[in-house]
Amino acid sequence: MSTSVATPPPQGRRMVAVAILVSALVALALWAFAWPATRTAPRDLPLGVAGPAAATAPLQTQLGQHKGAFEIHEYADEAAARDAIEDRAVYGAVVVTPQGMKLLTATAASPVVAQLLEQAVTVQAPEGTQVTTTDVVAAPAADPRGAALGASVLPLAIAGVAAGAFVTLLGLRGIRAAFSLVLAAALVGAVAAALTHSWLGVLTGNWWAEAGVLGLSTLAVAATVAGCAALLGPAGIGVGAMAMVLLGNPFSGVTSAPQLLPEPVGFIGQLLPPGAGGTLLRSVSFFDGARVTGPALTLAVWVLLGLTAVLLGALRRRPAAAARDETPAQREAVPVA
Repeated sequence: MSTSVATPPPQGRRMVAVAILVSALVALALWAFAWPATRTAPRDLPLGVAGPAAATAPLQTQLGQHKGAFEIHEYADEAAARDAIEDRAVYGAVVVTPQGMKLLTATAASPVVAQLLEQAVTVQAPEGTQVTTTDVVAAPAADPRGAALGASVLPLAIAGVAAGAFVTLLGLRGIRAAFSLVLAAALVGAVAAALTHSWLGVLTGNWWAEAGVLGLSTLAVAATVAGCAALLGPAGIGVGAMAMVLLGNPFSGVTSAPQLLPEPVGFIGQLLPPGAGGTLLRSVSFFDGARVTGPALTLAVWVLLGLTAVLLGALRRRPAAAARDETPAQREAVPVA
């Protein structure tokens, strides 16, 4: 007498697969969002030190005791340190003078870092020394903590995912799909600039430059999602969305700074559109376009790869569609020599 092991029906296996997949997605989301937040600390954070070498040497020694926390840049005087902050070479600088210590910060670069530097320098200052703080590049009065700027990353990523998904699901292919993605991103950039700059006042740079950055950031996400879908099918929408939202958003460092995130999270985040877009937007809005080359190129590469995938996906589908449209007589026809 033989016994057989009952196998779960197809519907049962699907239910189990859904439960496992959802659990895995929740675990990934919690890891991506919660783990970097609980490991926030300075890691090679660029910090300037200005003043006579004899006066700054003890300070550099004290800061060096925090292994790997700060990347020290030396400057001759306060003016040079200010220039470095405005150029986004450092997040702040400590100026040592005969009258005492002065801390230069830039809340526009990161309010979190500015507060961290103020606490760290105050602790390192000799007892009885008063440290005066000057905000060289201040965050806008409408967004002193940078909360609104940080909150703009997720909506832009979602807009990009939505644009890529709609283009795919509506059956747009090739040039039509690429044009639709560019048009949608341009409109998103204009609307986002109107809200964040003209209405809320959280961005203070050139309006058109900000709209361009917001649109380019959206296009980088949209093109990636549509490109993945063109090559992988509808499942590519999920792949692109996970990369841009579940990884790109928490790894962006926009709410704090890339150098405060654990490695390699901070590095990876700047290679993804949300992180590169946030860095580029800060530079354009608050720092007169300082150090825009890196993040701009990153976004451009994502756009190029995504649109190329969209076009290649359309070319790949043409032979398959032509084969489906052939009649049986056409398939059986043999050319006569």
